Amino acid sequence: MSFQGKYALITGSSRGIGRGIAIKLAQNGAKVAVHYYQNQSAAEVTLARIRECGSDGFIVQADVCRMEEITRMFGRAKSQFGALDIFVSNARTEIGTFYKSPMEIGLHEFDTAINSQAKAFLVGVREASHLMRDGGRIIAITYAPGGTFGSWQPWVAMGVAKAAMEVLSRYFAVALAARQITVNIISPGWIEDSVLNTLPEPVQDTIRNWHKEGWTPMARLGTPADIGNAVALLSSPEAGWITGQLLHVDGGASLMNAHLPLQIQQSAPRAAQSA
Repeated sequence: MSFQGKYALITGSSRGIGRGIAIKLAQNGAKVAVHYYQNQSAAEVTLARIRECGSDGFIVQADVCRMEEITRMFGRAKSQFGALDIFVSNARTEIGTFYKSPMEIGLHEFDTAINSQAKAFLVGVREASHLMRDGGRIIAITYAPGGTFGSWQPWVAMGVAKAAMEVLSRYFAVALAARQITVNIISPGWIEDSVLNTLPEPVQDTIRNWHKEGWTPMARLGTPADIGNAVALLSSPEAGWITGQLLHVDGGASLMNAHLPLQIQQSAPRAAQSA
């Protein structure tokens, strides 16, 4: 697929999943606006990687919890690109700003999560739509289990915020359909070089082993490039009749049944299966 002549803006693209998306789109010819909040040096690395792919772009700083800064960010995209074809809402606030259980979290922390997701997406899509050419692509990055289950208690604020963003995506999919602009949602599984790496090392190791033992049927964690591939697929011309959908990109983890032991589900690690 080719994105030659296309312009993309990806929030939170200085590192991790966002960087993987930016590089994939650049490899296929898109010019990319690299958004960051605090880590300018990381954003510069992403832009350098984009240029190594033979494409180009620019970096832009903004706090996505502040609606006026989102407007400014899209103003910069207008001045640099003149138009937009792909908008990926990936940024979220740092885990320390909201990570408390439902019985402990304060309203400020709850609002921070909501502002960084649902409100940022509401404002971002409306700003993007003014720049976006017909046939454009809008993609929200979520974590769908956070809006389905309640077991990861300190994730409550972000779970609610992501779930609200998912619902908004469906409303925008209808609102923008007449212009052939699609709006879809990607829910990554556990990804290396992402939120996983902000957790204590013993927790990281436990999560990796859990999934390698079979709770992800493909027996590995994902990579930013895996999510970049999914974004590229949904951004392609061939995906023009797919809208308002949530795509799990998780190596099959969302197919597993927590009510049954792995032995009954016949999801032993690949090494054990080939023994």
